[in-house]
Amino acid sequence: RRAGLRSQWSSSPWGFESPLRHQFLLPMEREDVERIVKEVIARLSRRAPSQIVSSAAWTFQGKLLTEGEVRSAAERGVREIALLPGTLVTPLAKDAIKELGISVVPYTSEPERSSRPSSNPGPIAIGADHAGFALKETIREALVKEGHTIRDFGTSSPEPVDYPDFALRVAQAVSSGACTMGIVVDGTGFASAVVANKLPGIRAAVCWDLLTVRLAREHMDANVLAIGGKLIGPTLALEMVKLWLETPFAGGRHARRVSKISDVEGRYLRELRR
Repeated sequence: RRAGLRSQWSSSPWGFESPLRHQFLLPMEREDVERIVKEVIARLSRRAPSQIVSSAAWTFQGKLLTEGEVRSAAERGVREIALLPGTLVTPLAKDAIKELGISVVPYTSEPERSSRPSSNPGPIAIGADHAGFALKETIREALVKEGHTIRDFGTSSPEPVDYPDFALRVAQAVSSGACTMGIVVDGTGFASAVVANKLPGIRAAVCWDLLTVRLAREHMDANVLAIGGKLIGPTLALEMVKLWLETPFAGGRHARRVSKISDVEGRYLRELRR
C-alpha cells in the first residue's frame, strides 16, 4: 500500500512533489524544517517590494516580512520597522526582531523621504578631494542659496588629499541617516563611488549627464551622486544636481531589484561577522 501511495503522489501535473508523500518519511530535524520554510518563503515572496531607506526608521511595503529582510535592515542601522495593514510576519522574522531589539509600529501616511524627494529633501552631505574641490564649492554655494541644509565634509582647499577620506565621511552621514542624500566629487567620480558603496545602505551612482542622473534615481533609488570634477563643467553639474534632487524613485519592479541589492549586502555582512 505504501509503495502504491508513494507512486501515486510522487509527482503532480504542476511539476512538484505532493506534500502527502512526506507523510511516509521519517521526521525531519529542526534545521531541515527551518531551511525548507525559508526556501518556500523566498519562492513565494521573491523578495517582496520594499522601500529601502538608510535611516533608523524603515517602512516595509511588501506583504511578507522575512527574517532575512529584518536582519538586512538591522545591518543598515534600522531600529524601527513600520508595517502596512495586512503585512504578514514570519515566525523567524519575529524571533529576529526580538533578538535585535527592533521596534515594529503601524505605518503612518508620512511619505518616504528617499523615494519621494522634494526640492528640499533634508540635510545633504557633500565632499570632494582636491580634484573635485572647485566643483564641490560651486555646488555647495548654489544649494545653500536655494535654501538647502548642507553638511560639508571637505576638502577645504585644492591641496592634494586622498579621496577615500572624504567619500567615506559623506557615505557615513547618509548611511546613518544624519543626511538624506550625499554628493561626492573627485576627478572622475568613479573612485569616490567605489568607496561610498562599501557602506551599508549606500547606492552611489556615477553620472555624467541628465539621462544617467534620472535613471539612477528612478531605477536604483541612488542616494549618493558621484561627479567627475575633471569631466563635468559647473553649468551641467548644477543641472544634474537639481534633477537628482527632484527625481523620485519609480518603485514597482525597480523596488524589487533594489530590495535584492539590500539582501546581498546583508548576507555578506553577516558572513563577515562570523
